[in-house]
Amino acid sequence: MEKKTRKQAMKELSLMLIYLTRFQDHNEFCKYLENSWKGYDFDTLEELEQEELLYQPKKSKCVYLSEEGKEKARQLLAEYNLADKDILEKFEFRNIEHSEIRQAVAIEQICFPPNEACSEKSMIERTEAAQELFLVAVDKETGKIAGFLNGIATDEYRFRDEFFTDAGLHNPEGKNVMLLGLDVLPEYRRQGLGRELVYQYLRREREKSRREVVLTCLKSKVKMYKKFGFMDRGIANSTWGGEEWHEMSCTLGW
Repeated sequence: MEKKTRKQAMKELSLMLIYLTRFQDHNEFCKYLENSWKGYDFDTLEELEQEELLYQPKKSKCVYLSEEGKEKARQLLAEYNLADKDILEKFEFRNIEHSEIRQAVAIEQICFPPNEACSEKSMIERTEAAQELFLVAVDKETGKIAGFLNGIATDEYRFRDEFFTDAGLHNPEGKNVMLLGLDVLPEYRRQGLGRELVYQYLRREREKSRREVVLTCLKSKVKMYKKFGFMDRGIANSTWGGEEWHEMSCTLGW
């Protein structure tokens, strides 16, 4: 490895330490955010911010890494042969690839009963229309999808069943996201994977300046989504699968 300058070493080591010491921001509205204490060299933090690798909110003792900053930190950890958070060591989080659509269809059939599951046709159309809104968790050992979260963007604020079936409603510039399914295979449940998928998704869409993320869920899942930072709006207009659903939302925005 080529010897680094002192300045470069300070920047890289600071970025890695900020990343490794980040913690969840458990406030009522932004439970998904991660921050780190600001106790690093001032000039180094300024340079990292200029490179858009982190944000330094005014009058705050914390800094927030951007998604680009996190990716750069992960690359550095691999270069220095350092360990990451356990769940990130086990899974790769990224957009779905077209070659994985059939896997997603099969997982949907496992995770949802026939009356609720997305059809193969709709899943393919949704993936082709909004690939950037389809986040998968890939088991690094097997190379297979362990779970995923997907949705479409829109300027609408209320959920309607047509979002499930009409991928043409996707507006890439839409300020809101309608979540259409959180799927985790049974063998990967109770490991925090669902929560990690949701939190990564919310952070990613926040950086895209989305305003709100909306979903529907059965009454039995309301408590779980509240823990993730969503607010229960009450009974939804949706009658998907002949069930009664709750509409829930999470406000983003800086």
